[in-house]
Amino acid sequence: MLGLVYLFMGLCGFAIGVAGYYLIALTPAESAMLAILATLAAVVVHEHRLRRRSERRLEKGIEELGRLLSTDAQAGQVLSQRVNALADLDLGPRLEVMEADMSVLGTVVRQVAEAVSELESAQSTESRSRAPIEDRPDQTVRHLPTVPLPTVRSALDDERLLHHVQPIVTLPQRKVHAYELALRLMLGKGTISDPPDYMPVRNSQGDIVLRRIERILADEAVRVVRRARLAGTPVRILTRLSLATLSDKIAVDQLIGVLAANRAVNPDLCFLLNEADFGDMDQLETDMLDRLVQQGVTVGLSNCTSLRLDFSGLAERGVRYIGVDAEGFLKNPTRYSDFHASDINDYVARFGINLVMTGVAEEQQVLALLDDGIKLAQGDAIAPLGPLRQDLREDDGDDDMRRVAAN
Repeated sequence: MLGLVYLFMGLCGFAIGVAGYYLIALTPAESAMLAILATLAAVVVHEHRLRRRSERRLEKGIEELGRLLSTDAQAGQVLSQRVNALADLDLGPRLEVMEADMSVLGTVVRQVAEAVSELESAQSTESRSRAPIEDRPDQTVRHLPTVPLPTVRSALDDERLLHHVQPIVTLPQRKVHAYELALRLMLGKGTISDPPDYMPVRNSQGDIVLRRIERILADEAVRVVRRARLAGTPVRILTRLSLATLSDKIAVDQLIGVLAANRAVNPDLCFLLNEADFGDMDQLETDMLDRLVQQGVTVGLSNCTSLRLDFSGLAERGVRYIGVDAEGFLKNPTRYSDFHASDINDYVARFGINLVMTGVAEEQQVLALLDDGIKLAQGDAIAPLGPLRQDLREDDGDDDMRRVAAN
């Protein structure tokens, strides 16, 4: 733009020189001088105006900068006054009062929760007492086996046993996290009985068989984790334990003897208790379980019907796994917890406890569990109950149905 202005100035000076040559009869030299002088005069006037404009703009900028500095100085002074006022305040007593109020509020909330819990328990007890006797659930017998107890005892005596496992895998990679060990019985003619079908009911005779089965499982679990450690591929094994064993001091002493001899591999062992059994333990059974935990093993709870638990207390008692039925959780998660379904796993993991969804029967359930952020799952849709991998078996080849002598 400035170049165009200078071009017009030159044209105007040239026009003035031509006019002087033709109108006032100037010589060519005089006309050229006149054109140059006119052009220079125009340039000087234009530069003077540009300089005055720049000076006015600079003065205006300096005035605005002065106003901004004055405003900043005032703001700094006000901030300094407020900081000095805060420094003069004694906040110690006020904070103590707030802490006391929060402590009182926490106590009140805890008392309200305990009162509500007692009220719900009282209502539940009252409803059970009003129900007909034939409609009340049996609190001792939680399942009815289809295989008679003499048949089970005969299978144990004849060593017709299969040690099978069902993996617990991580989602979504489906990498094996642990194995749950189960004892299957061969009843003849190719019939294989699973634990729910033959596991005895708790009574004087049933407890003896239960202790025998659980001791066989514990011995096999110790052998598996020891072989895995020696092979350089450690695995976690979850094995069944019930109150039948915990209520017998001699059985616990024998089990502790086995664990004490294999203390290096005990962290890979987890004793799996039914949640109902865990809640029904008396002082003796609690002490026996604590003795087992002191040997380095961990504890798992299966068939949990609620996740409204004291996870901190459970972690202190050695609980590291909590199993919940996947179908029930996906259908009605609010029945298990007040947390959002996608937050339950992270909350439980804060206490060092693994939440396992069991009984996964179809792939759609796996997708739903992934949406809820569940990390561990188990079920036939992932991997059914079957033999342990070859490198962890004590024997070779066709001896998949290795028989174990009961102690």
